[in-house]
Amino acid sequence: MDEFDIPIFKKTYELYKEFYGFRNTVSKQDRYTIWQRCEDLILEILEYILGASQLSKIEKLPILQKASTKLNLLRVFLRLCKDTKVLDSKKYIRLEQNVDEIGRMLGGWIKSTRDR
Repeated sequence: MDEFDIPIFKKTYELYKEFYGFRNTVSKQDRYTIWQRCEDLILEILEYILGASQLSKIEKLPILQKASTKLNLLRVFLRLCKDTKVLDSKKYIRLEQNVDEIGRMLGGWIKSTRDR
């Protein structure tokens, strides 16, 4: 299986590209604090997903759970970006919809890994 063909990997990859595209709209002050933290979290989630795709079923679960924790942290930081006006509501909603979809995919993957 080609790990780059996994739908959740593609979705997370697209989330990063979209997030990165908003970078120039963020003030320098915010870009190197909370924005950088969000960017790092997305990249970590991408790493976990890619890593989990290459592991045996028994090894996958802890990695997927770490990805889920990072995704929840990303949700909090994105909401903080919206509440502090780093992100406008329109951009926040677009990113949050993608994060929600990734969350559903990740939840399904965790469930199917547990059920085996």
